[in-house]
Amino acid sequence: MLKSAGCTFDDVVDVTTFHTNPAAQWEAVNAIRMKEIGEPPYPNWTAVGVNWLAGFDFEIKVIARLPQST
Repeated sequence: MLKSAGCTFDDVVDVTTFHTNPAAQWEAVNAIRMKEIGEPPYPNWTAVGVNWLAGFDFEIKVIARLPQST
């Protein structure tokens, strides 16, 4: 979805992740986060523990700024 809007992870300003088992999932999620998000400045990140996610164990929502056109 980012690519279709002309964005990359460099344009992400806010991330919210929803976890059905935060303690068991955080190590893997954090490793991927560090690989994909890259160097500082990092976007704001909020992790939320939830009881149920419509058949999923993990969900991610990002807000990105649209790059300025030249």
